[in-house]
Amino acid sequence: MINGVFLDAATLGPDLDLTPLHELPVQWQLHDFTQPDRVLERCQNAQIIITNKVVLDGSVLSQLGHLKLICIAATGMNNVDLVTAEQRGIAVKNVTNYGGSSIAQLVFNVILELTTHAAGYNQLVRSGQWSKSQSFWLFDYPMIELAGKTMGLVGYGHLARSVEHLAKAFGMNVLIAEQKKADNLRPGRTPFQQVVSDADIISIHCPLTESTRNLFSEPEFQAMKSSAILVNTARGGIVNEAALVTALNNGDIAGAAVDVITTEPPPEDYPLIRHQPDNLIITPHIAWATLESRARLLQQLVNNIRNSGLF
Repeated sequence: MINGVFLDAATLGPDLDLTPLHELPVQWQLHDFTQPDRVLERCQNAQIIITNKVVLDGSVLSQLGHLKLICIAATGMNNVDLVTAEQRGIAVKNVTNYGGSSIAQLVFNVILELTTHAAGYNQLVRSGQWSKSQSFWLFDYPMIELAGKTMGLVGYGHLARSVEHLAKAFGMNVLIAEQKKADNLRPGRTPFQQVVSDADIISIHCPLTESTRNLFSEPEFQAMKSSAILVNTARGGIVNEAALVTALNNGDIAGAAVDVITTEPPPEDYPLIRHQPDNLIITPHIAWATLESRARLLQQLVNNIRNSGLF
């Protein structure tokens, strides 16, 4: 029997049925979470390791003589030392294209809240403001129609295409940004700076690399329309958080929503949360996490193991 370890199974949520995993011919040890000092002992006899965010560095991999396969329960692979894994003949498989619908849904959830303010109006009703009104309506928050507005997409993989699909359904025009410092303009792309200055809403879907770290900072916020909205469901370090708060407080942009921040989970005194402007929505890295999305992720994990050649 093959031995398998899932180091942080709780990251897939308490409501996800793991039966497809248990149907594999693998003797599983499932751990909700694993601290760094427990990784080696829990993986010592494993041929298969599943990890979402637990780090598997070279020093750990070099001591795991039975290990044949690492399955990452995410798209990003930066928590695994890929060089050491290759040197030791350990296959590494990630999951892709499972969360597009889920992420696009949250992107437009926050866009609609920032442009329609349904939650704000609901709170006014709850507090009795509508009952006190002389008119049949309230107009405390201006409402903006998305039809005819321009959506700028930074990054254009599966996730961005899902957002593009919904944007077009709302009657929006879509611009796809070329890389910031690209020498050549690919067909269908628009120069990065033009997207920044022309878009009414910008949605970020690129990976965090050294070239995208602080991709949006003070110069970009200064170049954006004062009526523009920024949405980041990619990685926290792509947006300079201090510059974002300044831009929102100064009215350089109209609003923003972030599902990712630089430190996750944040300490209680995290500056972005402590100084959160009213026109900033922060959600706790949930864009990918609908039940349907997580079920697709799990099935990809199962398929990666089943097709690994270990059985």
